[in-house]
Amino acid sequence: MKNEQIPQGHQGQCCPHGQGKGGHGHGGGRGHGAGHGQGCGHGHGHGEHCGRHGHGAQGHPGGHPGGHPEDKNPLRLLFWELTSGCNLRCIHCRAVAQPERVEGELSTQECFSIIDNLVTFANPILVLTGGEPLYRPDFFDIAAYANSKGLRVAMATNGTLVTGENAKKIKDVGIQRVSISLDGATAETHDAFRGIPGSFEAALRGFENLKKQGLSVQFNTTVAKHNLHEIKDILKLAVEKGADALHIFMLVPVGCGVEIADEQMVSAETYEELLHWFYEESKRVPIELKATCAPHYHRVMRQRAKEEGITLTFQSHGLAAVTKGCLAGSGVAFLSSKGKVQPCGYLPVTAGDIHEQSLQEIWEKSEAFLALREPDNLKGKCGVCEFRKVCEGCRARAFAQTGDYLGEEPYCAYKPRKYVQD
Repeated sequence: MKNEQIPQGHQGQCCPHGQGKGGHGHGGGRGHGAGHGQGCGHGHGHGEHCGRHGHGAQGHPGGHPGGHPEDKNPLRLLFWELTSGCNLRCIHCRAVAQPERVEGELSTQECFSIIDNLVTFANPILVLTGGEPLYRPDFFDIAAYANSKGLRVAMATNGTLVTGENAKKIKDVGIQRVSISLDGATAETHDAFRGIPGSFEAALRGFENLKKQGLSVQFNTTVAKHNLHEIKDILKLAVEKGADALHIFMLVPVGCGVEIADEQMVSAETYEELLHWFYEESKRVPIELKATCAPHYHRVMRQRAKEEGITLTFQSHGLAAVTKGCLAGSGVAFLSSKGKVQPCGYLPVTAGDIHEQSLQEIWEKSEAFLALREPDNLKGKCGVCEFRKVCEGCRARAFAQTGDYLGEEPYCAYKPRKYVQD
């Protein structure tokens, strides 16, 4: 496989699904999937197992996020970039984060008003991101207000500003899960990607401070050529540190990621091998594993389950068994620090503006969102793929490659049966 090396799958005894540490395992945990991946504060954890006091959306035990029961496309996760300001200089950042906050960010009162509107039509997991969300002096006020309105709140941080005092505040305002970026198993690898020496150790200190408060914490890793050789050690570190989950994010060429795409994007073939390895590890390790910005994983799961003669169920594999890959615009939305709404943080297509429409109106009527909710709108091999309704391909990578968010996913090695026949 040329110079791209991934660890070989383990053939050891598997942990029973859902019996992992703290009840997590592959499918039975209680975590949010706080997200953020590429950039200090965004990504998709897809909120698989979040719930207030062990429950999911109000009236829906079992951790299923979403809106009202009758909604065909409930808003399951809202990723909210509170600020683009950040203390790191990550070379792959979605947000093109900067050391100072910029003019035009939503005010505290505007944030409260958005939350007021949100709870009238949906009950998503709210992931507060950045930039670095702790850059906002009113961060805790916003989080506390969202919690008081009954929302399940998570946050995505680079971890370096999570002092003992801030960790206690995070707990006190009701944040249920925190994700911390971990882009290497060593300081050398992580710090080179994050742009600041010492960020690795600072992130791990932040992690420990959160765990001391009894908070649920996950690591998020953006996978690229620079750390592909360390992915096995990153997983080992996550398990040893007692993380509740590890979510891997496949690099999307957006923001700063555009500048490094040619040298850092792994090939479609390597991508495929990595996801098969991840599937094997998901059965072995005692923490929750999730592949994000990697919709192909939903195909891989089904292919492997068929080979193994097993049935994918919520009980055995969690929401990954009953949901689909790319949820951009159909279950997920992204709100920028200036009020722009996008299908996801990696897909720079404006679906609406909070200053002109309510969040509810944008979610329910945006042309971009409506188009993304129909798998039959997909083009190229994605459009004829037999797995399109469970995968859909990464709409952000399709857009980056073709300029069309309904186009073909460029980093997929699978050849659909109909595509081959034609």
